[in-house]
Amino acid sequence: MTPAWTGCVGIVVMLVLFATRMPVAFAMTLVGTAGFAVLISPSASLGMLARSLYTTFASYDLSTVPLFVLMGQLAFNAGISRRLFACAYRFLGHVHGGLAMATVVSCTAFGAVCGSSPATAATMATVAFPEMKRFGYRNRLSAGAVAAGGGLGMIMPPSVVLIVYGVLTQQSIGALFVAGILPALLITLLFLVAIAWVCWRDPSLGPPGERSSWAERLRSLGGLVDIVVVFGVVMTGLFRGWFTPTEAAAVGAFAVLVLGLVQGQLSWALIVKSVHETLRTSAMVLFLVAGATVFGKFLAVTRIPFDVAGWIGGLALPPVLILAVIVAVYFVGGCFMDSLALVMLTIPVFYPVITGLGYDPIWFGVLIVLVTEMGVITPPVGINVYVVYGAITGMRELITLEAIFRGIVPFLAAVLAGIVLITVWPEIVLVLPRWLHP
Repeated sequence: MTPAWTGCVGIVVMLVLFATRMPVAFAMTLVGTAGFAVLISPSASLGMLARSLYTTFASYDLSTVPLFVLMGQLAFNAGISRRLFACAYRFLGHVHGGLAMATVVSCTAFGAVCGSSPATAATMATVAFPEMKRFGYRNRLSAGAVAAGGGLGMIMPPSVVLIVYGVLTQQSIGALFVAGILPALLITLLFLVAIAWVCWRDPSLGPPGERSSWAERLRSLGGLVDIVVVFGVVMTGLFRGWFTPTEAAAVGAFAVLVLGLVQGQLSWALIVKSVHETLRTSAMVLFLVAGATVFGKFLAVTRIPFDVAGWIGGLALPPVLILAVIVAVYFVGGCFMDSLALVMLTIPVFYPVITGLGYDPIWFGVLIVLVTEMGVITPPVGINVYVVYGAITGMRELITLEAIFRGIVPFLAAVLAGIVLITVWPEIVLVLPRWLHP
């Protein structure tokens, strides 16, 4: 059997393991190790496995991940997400769909200290869904807004997916972070438009809530202070050169810890809980990176990535159509795979093609995050949908997965519109990095 056919068999076996619900990281590691042993030798395969695991878990760049995850966990347990929603509700809650709009805005703001899409969705489900239920919102709008809004945590810096993309492609994580700001705000705006549109067509989806006075609105702005302080310190320090991305993550986590302690919002039990959740999430991410590294080395031996890249790059198509093919692959793949795993599996294949076509790698990183954001809310995987479903049913509310998937349709259209806009006008992504790094 040729190396290419061995690689194809390995991919099929990996997909079968996915179907058995084996963890993605373990499936990639198992297939990668076995395939490398078949093509090279068992001893070389074990040596490659040991080196890959050690390199991943000893990576200084990837230490950014647990620090940013810790920052998000501390922020949640300190009540920052509740204060964000309360502020957004004061300004938007009185219009049709206003609570759903407040949820989306809160997801964007919370994403600035979280960086994880499922974590943002789970957090806002517990905070926002009961309020929307109280005001008579239909389940498909309220749950759809939470699931889709949680995806904004993937785009708004600090983003775990952008960190991993930066490590894999040797791009500046700081530049990727700042490049994600305007697209995140653009998608937020498009989500608000989508909510306004569906509520205009059917006002019963999102009845208006109570109107707040301007005094109440101004007082609620105090809930934004924590986010502004932390985000400002992290991003300013990054682009002033005061500290590296890893140091920025440490400073951000420490800032949230200090703010929570000073305000009396964090107890020792909540700090321990934050560390425990951080360990779980970080271990998952790092094992995914290690598994993708092992599987990627197996694929490199098979030459499949180079053959595919050569085939796509050699298509007699304009660059924009080749880009469309790649985006379609990510969209379809995102329907079946975890977004982080998909990025790590495919970047070695598509990154050389994209740079060879002359596209900016920073712009491509943000584009891929936008496309994979669609994956976290599309069936059959749709991790955010299942996270929201689990959080809501845990509150003893009755809701179906079908209702949530129906509710995300307008938001999928909004993300697609955002992808088109940043493709037509790439400066939406690149203007801030070029301004800060002339």
